[in-house]
Amino acid sequence: MTEKIILASGSPFRKALLVNAGITVEAVPASVDERALEAPLQNTGVSPEDVALVLAEAKATEVSERTPAALVLGCDQTLSLGDELFHKPADMEGARRHLLALSGKTHHLNSAVVLARDGQVLWRHVGIASLTMRKLDPAFIGRHLARVGATALSSVGAYQIEGEGIQLFEKIEGDYFTIVGLPLLPVLAKLREFGAIDG
Repeated sequence: MTEKIILASGSPFRKALLVNAGITVEAVPASVDERALEAPLQNTGVSPEDVALVLAEAKATEVSERTPAALVLGCDQTLSLGDELFHKPADMEGARRHLLALSGKTHHLNSAVVLARDGQVLWRHVGIASLTMRKLDPAFIGRHLARVGATALSSVGAYQIEGEGIQLFEKIEGDYFTIVGLPLLPVLAKLREFGAIDG
């Protein structure tokens, strides 16, 4: 007996990962103000992983309260460079600034997932990947952004490793799914444990 899973996200990447894994999933984007939720956490010493968990939990519980009895998967990802948190760039200039800041350095992607039902959190997890960007020439960054266009604005780091963004890196530690924004193997294990998918 399998159960339909609700993904509290509008991310086509996360949905595709689940669908490709054979999961029946319906996307119901959460109605939460991420920046408003994050604001009180600033300057409190809370870790980037915990920020991602707070946001994922808010999404999962908000959607699960609107969809009674459904198993809801909430996700969020933060990008941290030292103590600095990055958000999706608002425009191409923001994308350029992101890539300049990350150039030649190692940053972390913290991908949080939360399962909830009827407003109650059932499970939470954070997958972490470390990515070292090669030293990028500013002129190359400009040419790269001109090639990839607006897709650079759809992720916190202004890159997609599943596309041309992979050329920006010299070293990656962590699994592909965590980098894309959904630590899939722990999620599948927990869904099997809950009896939500065959296993």
